[in-house]
Amino acid sequence: ELNGNNITRINKNDFAGLKQLRVLQLMENQISTVERGAFDDMKELERLRLNRNQLHTLPELLFQNNLALSRLDLSENFIQAIPRKAFRGATDLRNLQLDKNQISCIEDGAFRALRGLEVLTLNNNNITSIPVSSFNHMPKLRTFRLHSNHLFCDCHLAWLSQWLRQRPTIGLFTQCAAPAQLRGLNVAEIQKNEFSCSGQTDSTRAQLCSLSSGSCPAMCTCSNGIVDCRGKGLTAIPANLPETMTEIRLELNGIKSIPPGAFSPYKKLRRIDLSNNQISEIAPDAFQGLRSLNSLVLYGNKITDLPKGVFGGLFALQLLLLNANKINCVRADAFQDLQNLSLLSLYDNKIQSLAKGTFTSLRAIQTLHLAQNPFICDCNLKWLADFLRANPVETSGARCASPRRLANKRIGQIKSKKFRCSAKEQYFIPGTEDYQLNSECNSDVICPPKCRCESSVVECSNLKLTKIPERIPQSTAELRLNNNEISVLEATGIFKKLPHLKKINLSNNKVSEIEDGAFEGASSVSELHLTVNQLESVRSGMFRGLDGLRTLMLRNNRISCIHNDSFTGLRNVRLLSLYDNQISTITPGAFDTLQSLSTLNLLANPFNCNCQLAWLGDWLRKRKIVTGNPRCQNPDFLRQIPLQDVAFPDFRCEEGQEETSCIPRPQCPQECTCLDTVVRCSNKHLKALPKGIPKNVTELYLDGNQFTQVPGQLSTFKYLQLVDLSNNKISSLSNSSFTNMSQLTTLILSYNSLQCIPPLAFEGLRSLRLLSLHGNDISSLPEGIFADVTSLSHLAIGANPLYCSCNLRWLSSWVKTGYKEPGIARCAGPPDMEGKLLLTTPAKKFECQGERCLWCPATPSVMGQGELGTVPCHPPRSHLSIPPQGRDCEVALSACSSNPCLNGGTCQPQDGEGTGFRCLCPVGFEGPNCHATSDPCKEHICENGGSCVPTATNYTCLCPTHYTGDFCEQPLDFCSAKLSPCQHGSTCVSTSQGPRCECVPGYVGSNCSEDFDDCQDHRCQNNARCLDEVNGYSCLCTEGYSGQLCEMPPHAASQPGLCERAECQNGALCVERGARALCQCLPGFGGPKCEKLLSVNFVDRDTYLQFTDLQDWPRANITLQV
Repeated sequence: ELNGNNITRINKNDFAGLKQLRVLQLMENQISTVERGAFDDMKELERLRLNRNQLHTLPELLFQNNLALSRLDLSENFIQAIPRKAFRGATDLRNLQLDKNQISCIEDGAFRALRGLEVLTLNNNNITSIPVSSFNHMPKLRTFRLHSNHLFCDCHLAWLSQWLRQRPTIGLFTQCAAPAQLRGLNVAEIQKNEFSCSGQTDSTRAQLCSLSSGSCPAMCTCSNGIVDCRGKGLTAIPANLPETMTEIRLELNGIKSIPPGAFSPYKKLRRIDLSNNQISEIAPDAFQGLRSLNSLVLYGNKITDLPKGVFGGLFALQLLLLNANKINCVRADAFQDLQNLSLLSLYDNKIQSLAKGTFTSLRAIQTLHLAQNPFICDCNLKWLADFLRANPVETSGARCASPRRLANKRIGQIKSKKFRCSAKEQYFIPGTEDYQLNSECNSDVICPPKCRCESSVVECSNLKLTKIPERIPQSTAELRLNNNEISVLEATGIFKKLPHLKKINLSNNKVSEIEDGAFEGASSVSELHLTVNQLESVRSGMFRGLDGLRTLMLRNNRISCIHNDSFTGLRNVRLLSLYDNQISTITPGAFDTLQSLSTLNLLANPFNCNCQLAWLGDWLRKRKIVTGNPRCQNPDFLRQIPLQDVAFPDFRCEEGQEETSCIPRPQCPQECTCLDTVVRCSNKHLKALPKGIPKNVTELYLDGNQFTQVPGQLSTFKYLQLVDLSNNKISSLSNSSFTNMSQLTTLILSYNSLQCIPPLAFEGLRSLRLLSLHGNDISSLPEGIFADVTSLSHLAIGANPLYCSCNLRWLSSWVKTGYKEPGIARCAGPPDMEGKLLLTTPAKKFECQGERCLWCPATPSVMGQGELGTVPCHPPRSHLSIPPQGRDCEVALSACSSNPCLNGGTCQPQDGEGTGFRCLCPVGFEGPNCHATSDPCKEHICENGGSCVPTATNYTCLCPTHYTGDFCEQPLDFCSAKLSPCQHGSTCVSTSQGPRCECVPGYVGSNCSEDFDDCQDHRCQNNARCLDEVNGYSCLCTEGYSGQLCEMPPHAASQPGLCERAECQNGALCVERGARALCQCLPGFGGPKCEKLLSVNFVDRDTYLQFTDLQDWPRANITLQV
């Protein structure tokens, strides 16, 4: 059961291997996409619930392997069409729920395979027509709902009337929506002759929807490329519109949202009119790919936000009407691709400010409407006044609404110096206090998802967050992120947007790393709480930007060392708590930059009081700082002595200890050299990735080694920006070779043995700028291989046997846009293209003779076939002198024609051998035919004695006791608040054998759970009863006796007269003997007043005796008798 989560996508392999699963519940998520094949392994699946999600499309053959599926719930989604093969394979389906979607098209034969169906719900959709006899083959149907649709009752729907009359108990309240004379009538009650068709309009409706080519919706009219659906009561954009349409009119309907890719299939669209609807949400890619669109009309809706990139790629757009909405957010780059826009209307919205440069890219703008917006004319809007004076295109008379001195004045006529920011003025409009200015989007979110916001406090604790929310109200003064699962504080610049922030609480997380600059911009923060986390070290870069910080809480972490760069720059910090860490030494001068420090908590740390810490004792004595008296833990003769009480000569070092440094040395493999985050392992004959590469490596040089494939462990280094794998023996890439490398900017794969590269090999490398494939055996590249590398500016692909047929025409055109290839790569074939430059040869010269042939199959699992049904025939380098021949591409095909490679392996003929071949095996398989399962543990990087356990595609590390982490790299802190076994306030000390508890007085046992019986050696007198207490005991006296030990007889208590003037000391009791008062001393004391210490007891090891000032100093006589 996975109900009620935030799942957005079901990928093909998400449920792989669940062969025995019978029930899968995915309702109430955010699923918008389900990949075909996602449920293929679930042969025993009987019930599947996908209702209440965000599905817009239903892939064909999605349930082809679910023969046991009996119940399928797809209700309450946004599905627009049911394709013909949607339920192919699910022959045992008995209950199918499709109600409350946006279905407008049911393809002929969509339900043909469902002969055992008993329940079918299609109510509350946009269905206008249904193919003839769609339900005739369902003899067991007992529940059928079709009401609340838009049925157009013409001659094409006459069959449904008769079908319903034959089944009077199902399909109740199925009514016509059109034509007008039949509107509201039950379909079953209409006679056959009333279902009439006449004229050309009805003939267009006769074309039942076809998902392959599109057709005119039944409720619309279509002519001359124009689809007219005005005022038809639509609540969603119709699916399967004619692909050749140039204009669509959808105004005056009830459409509420524009889903992802709503218009992307209609490449010839020039005009879209969606005015006067109820649209409040637009998907970022709603208009993606519409390069011919010149008019987009969206006025009169409920749009509040323009998603990032929503107008991206609309280079031909000339008219954009966004007036009469509720837009309060216009990003600075919202119109960056609209160079040809001549008219932009933002009239009558809720815009308070616009970021500088918003209109910079509008080079062709002639008319701009900005009036009827509550503009706040402060210093942030000065640029707009300057822009309008230089470009008098604003014709609607945009005016200021705030501050009061500029209210109702035209922006273009106000002098620049009037636009200023002052704390004395009010810069918001009454009633709009929730929309504070924001540097990114002008309108601030009211509260992050799942968090609670009250006044200026944002409460995001106990939400299992793994990172700080991206959008936080600008007015936030206190941010509570405690009790979450945040492990890394990334430098995202989030705090630059929070100028009023005073307090940040990140306690009780899993923070082990704080990126330098993570708090950049947090100059107003005065309190930072990082208590109970996993920090092992601190450096000044972590706290850069916290100029106003006064309180820094680092209690209960794993910090082992403080050096003189740990707190540089925190000159205003007054309270610094390092309580309960693992600090053993502190570098001299570590606190010198903390000029305002008044409280420093160093308690509960295992200080090693050697010569390196001698400075600290002296420093603590001289500074008037509250410290709580931190104590030494080592060496033994100084244990538990306060640091400031240790004499300077007692801070001693053994020979060789003087030079040890507090700053940890960077980790580096033995075979490599490391400088900061750059690791060089070049020319070391490596066949596997060396162990010990720092996790924060940014540049990794592995050139000149013996790698035959890209090391799988590379994906664990998420900060990589450069990878050099040149001059190795890599023969293939996989779709997962470079996963998790979103920061990679340079990838060098030159001088290897690459021949075939799969289409998704570079997926996700959106930051990649330079890619070198120079000097390989590449003859072709699949189209779309660079779809994700949107930042790529330099491609090196020279010295490759490029076969410049029609298959590489796309590459020729691609490199010419922006000159991404420097003019080095040349064609090696066919003969008429040999020697020609890829960059300068016209794309039309890239031709195919006969069928298009591919050396590398587009779908490796179907061997012998490439894209468009062609066969692989592009020869490697050794065969380039022989061009492909024949329409069947029979040259160099014989070796692989029998599909000898198993488990999805790719077959390649061997050079120089007519019948030889080799298999490029996918991850997880090896052997000549890819028949054997490979051992992923061969190159494992499990640390600290961790055991490698193979999985289906990789491996996991089984950690020994005392270690944790993905690779067992982190020591397990048994003394953390959650794991400590110590009870009753005892101190937990980490050792190599595990945690050790140091009990407080009164408790014993391995975990200090046992209350020590202090009555074992009690000294109660006169038959008194001993009562055990924590760290002591008390005496319950018999009648008449008194005193702490019941030592006073009855008459002593009744005659206190003489004792009133007695001066007994050290807890002695006074008793009257005859006519005088005597002091009855406690054991260990003597003298008339018990003022002398006669004996002492040493209980613990390393106990010392402290004497009061000696009056005869420097001469004295001290006698101790044992």
